[in-house]
Amino acid sequence: MEKFKKITGVAAPLPLINVDTDMIIPKQFLKTIKRSGLGVNLFDEMRYDDEGKEIPDFVLNKPQYREAEILIGGDNFGCGSSREHAPWAIKDFGIRCVVAPSFADIFYNNCFKNGILPIALPQKQVDILMKDAEKGSNARMIVDLEAQTVTTSDGETFTFEVDPFKKHCLMEGLDDIGLTLEKASAIDAFEGKLAMTRPWV
Repeated sequence: MEKFKKITGVAAPLPLINVDTDMIIPKQFLKTIKRSGLGVNLFDEMRYDDEGKEIPDFVLNKPQYREAEILIGGDNFGCGSSREHAPWAIKDFGIRCVVAPSFADIFYNNCFKNGILPIALPQKQVDILMKDAEKGSNARMIVDLEAQTVTTSDGETFTFEVDPFKKHCLMEGLDDIGLTLEKASAIDAFEGKLAMTRPWV
């Protein structure tokens, strides 16, 4: 998993509440077990019309937001089903941080496991970030995980809370497999001892 330290990038404004996981990645795209290739279908029903053509007014179809690395959303972001494809699609599009007043618990935890930093901030601060994001590609925000800050293009800084263990995993690029591999030598030693003392197992 890619390490997350600090990003400076364009933030896309999505001022919608209760954005559920079916909106993020509709059910017809859940057949794959690959984490790559889903970015093109992120927010599919809002990005494309019935003929598969881009809807120009949707934020991620606008030229200034096509390479957004930060998404500013509304309250209760990621609600609905527990599909892990939702953070897969967000990450595959190129978004590495989502800021909102609140998140659904399962989506929030899935973000960390897939290299995305979800940041919960008070509504007033999110409103300021949303307004800053509306400036387009000239407004670049800074998200600093180590310092736990989000800074607007005008230099206004907000601090956020994050679980120390989740922070460590993101900064070191550790998913569940990576965490297990950190203990590889201890696992090998245990298995070696087990083979000696209980060879029938």
